[in-house]
Amino acid sequence: MSDKEVLLTPDGLKRLEEELENLKSVKRREVAERIKVAIGYGDISENSEYEDAKNEQAFIEGRIITLEKMLRNARIINNDEIDLDTVSIGSTVVVEDLEFGDVVEYTIVGTAESDPLQNKISNESPVGKTIIGKKKGAVVEVNVPAGIIQYKIVDIKK
Repeated sequence: MSDKEVLLTPDGLKRLEEELENLKSVKRREVAERIKVAIGYGDISENSEYEDAKNEQAFIEGRIITLEKMLRNARIINNDEIDLDTVSIGSTVVVEDLEFGDVVEYTIVGTAESDPLQNKISNESPVGKTIIGKKKGAVVEVNVPAGIIQYKIVDIKK
Protein backbone atom coordinates (compact mmCIF):
# COMPACT_ATOMS: atom_id res chain seq x y z
CA MET A 1 0.00 0.00 0.00
CA SER A 2 1.41 3.38 -0.95
CA ASP A 3 1.38 6.40 1.33
CA LYS A 4 -1.67 7.86 -0.36
CA GLU A 5 -4.23 9.70 1.70
CA VAL A 6 -6.95 7.50 3.20
CA LEU A 7 -10.31 9.26 3.42
CA LEU A 8 -12.41 8.18 6.39
CA THR A 9 -15.62 9.23 8.07
CA PRO A 10 -15.51 9.45 11.88
CA ASP A 11 -17.33 6.08 12.04
CA GLY A 12 -14.81 4.52 9.66
CA LEU A 13 -11.93 5.83 11.76
CA LYS A 14 -13.48 4.37 14.91
CA ARG A 15 -13.98 0.95 13.26
CA LEU A 16 -10.37 0.80 12.03
CA GLU A 17 -9.03 1.84 15.44
CA GLU A 18 -11.18 -0.83 17.14
CA GLU A 19 -10.01 -3.49 14.69
CA LEU A 20 -6.37 -2.52 15.27
CA GLU A 21 -6.79 -2.62 19.05
CA ASN A 22 -8.50 -6.03 18.86
CA LEU A 23 -5.73 -7.45 16.67
CA LYS A 24 -3.00 -6.14 18.97
CA SER A 25 -4.56 -6.99 22.33
CA VAL A 26 -6.70 -10.08 21.67
CA LYS A 27 -5.80 -11.84 18.42
CA ARG A 28 -2.02 -11.67 18.95
CA ARG A 29 -2.38 -13.39 22.34
CA GLU A 30 -4.76 -16.03 20.98
CA VAL A 31 -2.39 -16.94 18.15
CA ALA A 32 0.64 -16.95 20.43
CA GLU A 33 -1.21 -19.40 22.68
CA ARG A 34 -2.12 -21.59 19.68
CA ILE A 35 1.53 -21.64 18.61
CA LYS A 36 2.62 -22.55 22.13
CA VAL A 37 0.10 -25.43 22.28
CA ALA A 38 1.08 -26.64 18.80
CA ILE A 39 4.77 -26.68 19.74
CA GLY A 40 3.78 -28.85 22.70
CA TYR A 41 2.56 -31.51 20.27
CA GLY A 42 6.15 -32.20 19.28
CA ASP A 43 7.81 -32.21 15.85
CA ILE A 44 6.78 -28.90 14.24
CA SER A 45 7.99 -29.92 10.76
CA GLU A 46 4.84 -32.04 10.27
CA ASN A 47 2.49 -30.17 12.58
CA SER A 48 -0.54 -28.69 10.77
CA GLU A 49 -1.78 -26.86 13.88
CA TYR A 50 1.57 -25.10 14.12
CA GLU A 51 1.52 -24.20 10.41
CA ASP A 52 -2.05 -22.87 10.64
CA ALA A 53 -1.21 -20.77 13.68
CA LYS A 54 1.94 -19.37 12.06
CA ASN A 55 -0.03 -18.48 8.91
CA GLU A 56 -2.69 -16.74 10.99
CA GLN A 57 0.03 -14.90 12.90
CA ALA A 58 1.52 -13.67 9.61
CA PHE A 59 -1.91 -12.51 8.43
CA ILE A 60 -2.57 -10.65 11.69
CA GLU A 61 0.82 -8.93 11.65
CA GLY A 62 0.29 -7.90 8.02
CA ARG A 63 -3.15 -6.52 8.80
CA ILE A 64 -1.76 -4.57 11.78
CA ILE A 65 0.88 -2.98 9.53
CA THR A 66 -1.78 -2.12 6.94
CA LEU A 67 -4.13 -0.58 9.52
CA GLU A 68 -1.34 1.45 11.15
CA LYS A 69 -0.34 2.83 7.75
CA MET A 70 -3.96 3.66 6.89
CA LEU A 71 -4.46 5.46 10.20
CA ARG A 72 -1.20 7.41 9.76
CA ASN A 73 -2.37 8.61 6.35
CA ALA A 74 -6.01 9.18 7.34
CA ARG A 75 -7.92 12.34 6.60
CA ILE A 76 -11.19 12.52 8.46
CA ILE A 77 -14.24 13.86 6.63
CA ASN A 78 -16.40 15.52 9.27
CA ASN A 79 -20.11 16.19 8.94
CA ASP A 80 -19.55 19.96 8.79
CA GLU A 81 -17.45 19.44 5.62
CA ILE A 82 -20.33 17.74 3.80
CA ASP A 83 -21.95 20.04 1.29
CA LEU A 84 -25.67 19.44 0.77
CA ASP A 85 -25.58 21.09 -2.66
CA THR A 86 -23.14 18.66 -4.29
CA VAL A 87 -22.25 15.01 -3.76
CA SER A 88 -19.03 14.56 -1.79
CA ILE A 89 -17.37 11.97 0.43
CA GLY A 90 -19.56 11.52 3.49
CA SER A 91 -22.74 12.41 1.59
CA THR A 92 -25.72 10.12 1.62
CA VAL A 93 -27.21 10.22 -1.85
CA VAL A 94 -30.60 9.02 -3.02
CA VAL A 95 -30.52 7.99 -6.69
CA GLU A 96 -33.22 6.71 -9.00
CA ASP A 97 -32.49 4.21 -11.76
CA LEU A 98 -34.22 5.86 -14.72
CA GLU A 99 -34.72 2.59 -16.61
CA PHE A 100 -36.32 0.54 -13.84
CA GLY A 101 -37.46 3.22 -11.39
CA ASP A 102 -35.56 1.66 -8.47
CA VAL A 103 -34.57 4.15 -5.77
CA VAL A 104 -31.37 3.43 -3.82
CA GLU A 105 -29.62 5.33 -1.04
CA TYR A 106 -25.80 5.25 -1.03
CA THR A 107 -23.31 6.75 1.38
CA ILE A 108 -20.13 7.84 -0.39
CA VAL A 109 -17.04 6.82 1.59
CA GLY A 110 -13.33 6.35 1.00
CA THR A 111 -12.15 2.97 -0.30
CA ALA A 112 -11.00 1.85 3.17
CA GLU A 113 -14.53 1.73 4.53
CA SER A 114 -16.61 0.83 1.49
CA ASP A 115 -19.16 -1.91 2.11
CA PRO A 116 -21.58 -2.44 -0.78
CA LEU A 117 -23.78 -4.72 1.34
CA GLN A 118 -24.45 -1.72 3.61
CA ASN A 119 -24.79 0.67 0.61
CA LYS A 120 -21.48 2.35 1.48
CA ILE A 121 -19.79 2.83 -1.86
CA SER A 122 -16.30 4.05 -2.54
CA ASN A 123 -15.59 7.40 -4.11
CA GLU A 124 -13.47 5.38 -6.57
CA SER A 125 -16.25 2.95 -7.57
CA PRO A 126 -17.99 3.48 -10.94
CA VAL A 127 -21.08 5.02 -9.31
CA GLY A 128 -19.07 6.98 -6.74
CA LYS A 129 -16.70 8.47 -9.33
CA THR A 130 -19.59 9.46 -11.55
CA ILE A 131 -21.78 11.18 -8.96
CA ILE A 132 -19.07 12.98 -6.94
CA GLY A 133 -19.42 16.71 -7.54
CA LYS A 134 -22.90 16.44 -9.07
CA LYS A 135 -25.93 18.36 -7.82
CA LYS A 136 -29.43 17.28 -6.83
CA GLY A 137 -31.53 16.70 -9.96
CA ALA A 138 -28.55 15.81 -12.15
CA VAL A 139 -28.83 12.81 -14.44
CA VAL A 140 -25.63 10.77 -14.76
CA GLU A 141 -24.58 7.81 -16.86
CA VAL A 142 -22.56 5.15 -15.05
CA ASN A 143 -20.49 2.65 -17.02
CA VAL A 144 -20.81 -0.74 -15.33
CA PRO A 145 -19.86 -4.20 -16.61
CA ALA A 146 -23.48 -4.83 -17.65
CA GLY A 147 -23.62 -1.62 -19.71
CA ILE A 148 -24.68 1.92 -18.92
CA ILE A 149 -27.05 2.83 -16.10
CA GLN A 150 -28.71 6.23 -15.92
CA TYR A 151 -29.27 7.60 -12.45
CA LYS A 152 -31.04 10.75 -11.37
CA ILE A 153 -29.77 12.26 -8.10
CA VAL A 154 -32.97 12.66 -6.09
CA ASP A 155 -31.52 13.91 -2.78
CA ILE A 156 -28.24 14.67 -0.99
CA LYS A 157 -28.05 14.50 2.80
CA LYS A 158 -25.58 14.12 5.64
